[in-house]
Amino acid sequence: QVQLQESGPGLVKPSQTLSLTCTVSGGSITTNYYYWSWIRQPPGKGLEWIGYISYSGTTYYSPSLPSRTSISRDTSKNQFTLQLTSVTPEDTAVYYCATGVDGSMWRYEFASWGQGTQVAVSS
Repeated sequence: QVQLQESGPGLVKPSQTLSLTCTVSGGSITTNYYYWSWIRQPPGKGLEWIGYISYSGTTYYSPSLPSRTSISRDTSKNQFTLQLTSVTPEDTAVYYCATGVDGSMWRYEFASWGQGTQVAVSS
């Protein structure tokens, strides 16, 4: 069974960079045809897909965040990461990593989700 776990600081100051890591077990992030996504949910709001990195290392970002978003991976550690620059309090949310086949991200129909990690942006 593929399992994902988010990690990173729970508090980030405005204007700084949010950096989170998703550690994957039970499957390889380079396995053909799987996509590795970041999603977030602000308090009282719905899910917002951020972007993905594919099995081949290609990335794609939500049109609402591409200028501030970077997703990368470390295949030796079977991890992928999220960096979100110039954060504001509106970036406060529970952040999830998830995986699925092509098309899963458009419907939030992921095969596996992490449990989520709360990130607050505050001074």
